[in-house]
Amino acid sequence: MEKYLASRESVPENPKRCNSSNRWKRSVVELNGRFEPKYRHDLSALLMQSYSQIGAFPHLYHVDRVLCPTHEGIVIAQRSRAGDGAMIDHRGSFGKPGISAVDFDCKGIYLVSATRSGCLTVHDFESLYYQCNGTLPGVGLKEDQSKHLLHITLPQQLDAVRWNLANQDEVACASTRSNVVSIYDIGYISDEPVEVLKTRRSITVVGSDVQKGLSDIAFSAVNTSRLIASDTHGVVNIWDRRVGVLPSLELSTGSHSTLNSLQLHAENQIIFAAGKHGSIYMWDLRGGRTSAPFQNHKEVRHLPLTSLKLASMLEKIGTLKAQSKIVPQEIHSIDLDPSCSYQLAFHLDDGWSGVLDVYNSRVTHVHCPPPAWLSDSNNSADQLHLRKPSWLSTNSIYAVGSSSDHGIHLLDFFPGSSSPSHVDYNEDIQSLSERTKHKKQNRFVPLSEGVTACVTHPLNNTIVAGTKNSSLLVVSQKQQCTSDSMLEQ
Repeated sequence: MEKYLASRESVPENPKRCNSSNRWKRSVVELNGRFEPKYRHDLSALLMQSYSQIGAFPHLYHVDRVLCPTHEGIVIAQRSRAGDGAMIDHRGSFGKPGISAVDFDCKGIYLVSATRSGCLTVHDFESLYYQCNGTLPGVGLKEDQSKHLLHITLPQQLDAVRWNLANQDEVACASTRSNVVSIYDIGYISDEPVEVLKTRRSITVVGSDVQKGLSDIAFSAVNTSRLIASDTHGVVNIWDRRVGVLPSLELSTGSHSTLNSLQLHAENQIIFAAGKHGSIYMWDLRGGRTSAPFQNHKEVRHLPLTSLKLASMLEKIGTLKAQSKIVPQEIHSIDLDPSCSYQLAFHLDDGWSGVLDVYNSRVTHVHCPPPAWLSDSNNSADQLHLRKPSWLSTNSIYAVGSSSDHGIHLLDFFPGSSSPSHVDYNEDIQSLSERTKHKKQNRFVPLSEGVTACVTHPLNNTIVAGTKNSSLLVVSQKQQCTSDSMLEQ
């Protein structure tokens, strides 16, 4: 036994101690079964740096061997820019190119896109993604149109599209030029919708009909028969599809301002909506002042439980108010963070983005990019486009199309003052306490075209961006193909 014992002379007087703080750092995932939030936030910098454009798919499709309206609009726009006066488009905003909305199904198998020219297309995402491998960034690819599950043209521009969360064969679309929601079943080879829902008629004091349009759609994941849509007259319409084609409930903002975006929260019982005048509204279907519809069926409209003026909340941020003149701006979009249920992101007409803490009713994050005039970009033609950002499914990263450049901003909206966009962020303190070499910062990803709408794959966080020229840009990690000779070595 003595031969296994170390002699007293061989033991150093001051043995090196193990750093107990880092001892279990790499095993904490094995012990807890999950990544700690701080560790995930440290890795988010690497994730944001990995994104780049890997493919571009122009909307160059045909219907019955004839150019589809979106393809025709692209040709007219190209010839108009080239100075061909005979090809100037006189159809107004309808018929001009531009993707207005994109959405994935729950599993990320299918991607649906809608254009301002009235094209509704359901793509096989796997076909798009693997066609990107081996191509150069920004190179236009020709999608195999035979793999489209659906490609129909409607006689009006489309502004919203959503998959049914309870039935992944159904996709709904709507337009700000029409008061109907058309629902299509991709299991049927038909250009006709399987169901059409309509808003109720509204009459002015002089007896004329109010022209309504629908701007956004949401399906309930809990109540499979419920569909919700915001309109251009300040009303959120709620349908029970078992009852009929007219709304069973209408939630009013108390004004006639257009609502651009809506979101469902807390088991699909709380509804958020935001719109043209820069306010965010909230209705609670479980109780409070909005419990009346379940007690009095004679009432039709119900005011919100609360409304928040975003400009007033931004003015409470002292550092922001000292540097900028804050005026009410149109809210293009609102989105709930899938990684943090109390974070409601917003995107404004001037390109600003931020986060509203819905529990404490305060703005916690703000991102203010340089104004469009600073880069000499012509932004007058972009006023007809509502920009629709998207959250990544993890890490609280918000993908936002730039209002002035060709590209997207990847914004670190991690819940906490360690986020570079947090209103309490202190760069000096964070640099001293930072233990990792990866500095936390927002990132701009340059793309080949201007972006109008983003959507993120629910499983692998691939970003698909719809553009002003009606293309689909795939933004993800570059795939490196290894040759057989390298594998043999």
